[in-house]
Amino acid sequence: MPIVNRVADLQPDIQAWRRDIHEHPELLYDVHRTAAFVADRLREFGCDEVVTGLGQTGVVGVIKGNKRAGEGPKVIGMRADMDALPVEEQTNLPYASKTPGKMHACGHDGHTAMLLGAARYLAETRNFAGDAVVIFQPAEEGGAGGAAMVKDGLMERFGIDQVYGMHNGPGIPIGSFAIRPGPIMAATDEVDIMIEGVGGHAARPHKCVDSVLVGAQVITALQSIVARSVDPLESAVISICEFHAGNARNVIPQTATLRGTIRTLSPEVRKLVEKRVREVVAGVAQITGAKIDLRYKRNYPVVNNHAAETEVARRIAEQVAGEANVHDMAPLMGGEDFAYMLEARPGAFIFCGNGDSAGLHHPAYNFNDEAIVYGTSYWVKLVEEQLAAS
Repeated sequence: MPIVNRVADLQPDIQAWRRDIHEHPELLYDVHRTAAFVADRLREFGCDEVVTGLGQTGVVGVIKGNKRAGEGPKVIGMRADMDALPVEEQTNLPYASKTPGKMHACGHDGHTAMLLGAARYLAETRNFAGDAVVIFQPAEEGGAGGAAMVKDGLMERFGIDQVYGMHNGPGIPIGSFAIRPGPIMAATDEVDIMIEGVGGHAARPHKCVDSVLVGAQVITALQSIVARSVDPLESAVISICEFHAGNARNVIPQTATLRGTIRTLSPEVRKLVEKRVREVVAGVAQITGAKIDLRYKRNYPVVNNHAAETEVARRIAEQVAGEANVHDMAPLMGGEDFAYMLEARPGAFIFCGNGDSAGLHHPAYNFNDEAIVYGTSYWVKLVEEQLAAS
């Protein structure tokens, strides 16, 4: 496979960085050690500019090419995420997390290390025209760090024309990539439903408004939205994953709380589902006599790959892995806050194979270091092709 030879030489260093980051996981915006590690490496590599504190704790490095600019984009942004998860690691690896209750269970350690490897190579060679901007983002896991960096002027400050992201993919063979144009990951919304009925003795239900029964009716009715309101050719998920009520077997509880997540792949379906959720909750309140308060929060938008940039990403991946090893994929109903960067600039999000590993967010997950040369080579070739000299 046409892995960049210099990247293969750098693999031991990139692996060492990855394992160091893995040992010291940090959550959300509290990634001070990781951000300092990244900034120190970028300075060592000789980046022309290293900016810290963007989007609270994000780090950006700028590497300027030494060729004459041709047609096309002049500045390419490449993003990696730095934060870990509140998960207790169960890998028993020699470099396992040293912080109880925190681990890199999604491979952000690998993402950061691969982009650092690309930065080192690009700073050494500078065989491109324009600027390569490496973006290290905090708080992907629920904190909307991508939105924070965009709001902090990421795109305008560095003049970014196109932006690209990458995630490892358990179940995708090592040395393979997967991508699709259009929606590739879902919008992720939240619902909190607070029910207040009339509590009382379990033997006298006719004197009560049973919050448990009301909650069950809400859950059942919500499922009808996907089954009967959403076009069968579209996609949506409504999952109520928490139901809290009562603390005694013979007391009908006064209150109940439901919490869940809603996933959609288009703005139209997202709007429809929110409308129907509100209508269903109001309807159940009316027929049961319970008071129901709904909190509906829109979180990450759909990760929407731009068509032209998706073809660029596919072509680069084929150069690295071979055409047979770059696969079309179905959309995933998981979420990703790279969506905010794709709303701000054209670009594409791609998956790099992690082999037969445990799944993302699993306590036995580990980023596969064999993927390093493929992911890093992808970044290198992306810059050298998109920022080609005249």
